[in-house]
Amino acid sequence: MQQEQLGQQQGRHPRRWLILIVLCLSTLVLVIDNMVLTVAVPPITDDLGASAQDIQWIIESYILVFAGLLLTAGSLSDRYGRRKVMVIGLALFGLASLLATWAGSPEQLILARVLMGVGGALVMPSTLSILITVFDEDERPKAIAAWSTVAMVGLVGGPVLGGALIAEFWWGAVFLINVPIAVLAIVAALVLMPESKGPWRKPDYVGAVLSVAGMTALVWTIIELPKTGLADPVTLTAAVTAVVGLVGFGVWEARTDTPMVPIGLFRNKVFTGASFSLVLLTFANGGLMLVLTQYLQYVLGYSPTETGLAFAPMAVAVIAFNAVGAALIAKTGNRVVAVVGLLVIAAGFGTLATLSTGDGWGLLSVAMVLMGAGSGLAMPAAIAALMGAVPEEHAGVGSALNDTIQQAGAALGVAVLGAVLSSTYTREMPEGAADAARESVSAALQDATLVETARDAFTQAMSYSFLAGGAGVVAAAVLAALLLKGRSGGAAEATTQEDRVEEVPAGR
Repeated sequence: MQQEQLGQQQGRHPRRWLILIVLCLSTLVLVIDNMVLTVAVPPITDDLGASAQDIQWIIESYILVFAGLLLTAGSLSDRYGRRKVMVIGLALFGLASLLATWAGSPEQLILARVLMGVGGALVMPSTLSILITVFDEDERPKAIAAWSTVAMVGLVGGPVLGGALIAEFWWGAVFLINVPIAVLAIVAALVLMPESKGPWRKPDYVGAVLSVAGMTALVWTIIELPKTGLADPVTLTAAVTAVVGLVGFGVWEARTDTPMVPIGLFRNKVFTGASFSLVLLTFANGGLMLVLTQYLQYVLGYSPTETGLAFAPMAVAVIAFNAVGAALIAKTGNRVVAVVGLLVIAAGFGTLATLSTGDGWGLLSVAMVLMGAGSGLAMPAAIAALMGAVPEEHAGVGSALNDTIQQAGAALGVAVLGAVLSSTYTREMPEGAADAARESVSAALQDATLVETARDAFTQAMSYSFLAGGAGVVAAAVLAALLLKGRSGGAAEATTQEDRVEEVPAGR
């Protein structure tokens, strides 16, 4: 046994922890960029003369392109090399960020955001797929925990960093900061990282077209449906396109000899359980950011920077409990850690649902610590289970499936919990109030006679949204308990050893 463990350790990549730093840097630049934009919207609006529709496209163009291209990008990384695709993505993301920095019109900024979405889609699947090929099953939970921690730090630190950059410089600085990070990650990747790819297979062009069309249309429908309803011709067309594209993708992938996504993965109960648990978890968390940031600013009167700092207890808890979770996974397996983590998150949602207009930092901090502790336990366990169920030759597309699942869940959470929030708020407002005040808390706060009423109505609506989010997390815990494995943590029956890691001399 000792000789076997020694041989396994000797087979580990000697630079694997340095490689993990590169992967974390690559992830960090994407997460920070998305979050700093939330505080940059007002100065962008003023400087570029952007309309509300322009701002919508500046934000959503990235999401649409990113979500639509993820599966194709993951397939490309398996075919042509994960390091190569990641480096190309980082270069494109850095150049697009430079273009965004000096954009002189909303149209130029939208174009830059589209290109950033393409670059981000190339980077994100490659990071996790490289991670699972560099780290063996024993060390993988620790590596995924570190990778998840960095993503959470970017999520919380993004608005704080963005606020500081805008206060000291100008809005373009929130994009310019991406460039040196991308350059550093590219250089480090070329010097430190081995190339890896799956066995050669014929390109699946039909699958690529169907996945791009279906996922882009799905995210568009999720975003627009609460605003326009299915009566809107564009939204209805997008919904039909999403259904036709994704159903067609599933049928095609099941029948073709060289599928981009092996549909057989979904017959693996570990993969299916981890997938649906992540959908429900990101569904709840996506709505969390939308709802809680509005509560902090509209009800408690926090500035954007203070709002970012309010999430600091959650970030600290994530960092602490990622380490705890990685240690527990080795002893108990993914299922126990994932279920416990999800139930702790549900307790956090329950605490948030009790917040009132008069509550301050104390109860909010308790809720944030619960959310962070639960996320620190649940996310690495669920991701490790999902990726452990993916054959290594499909590591890139498996990582892309993980990212796609989380993107779809987050977008759905924003749409559904946002709809719960807005409908409940309108119902709680007095019928004699102006239509604008009954539809928007920001409009109601402009009327001195409605300030307290609007804050009470919003807080009540927020409670219903958080209860819905908590219900989703409890459902995720039930799925994880039923479908994830006990001690093994997700090594799939379908896992094969066909993946090959090709050492490339530094600098090539």
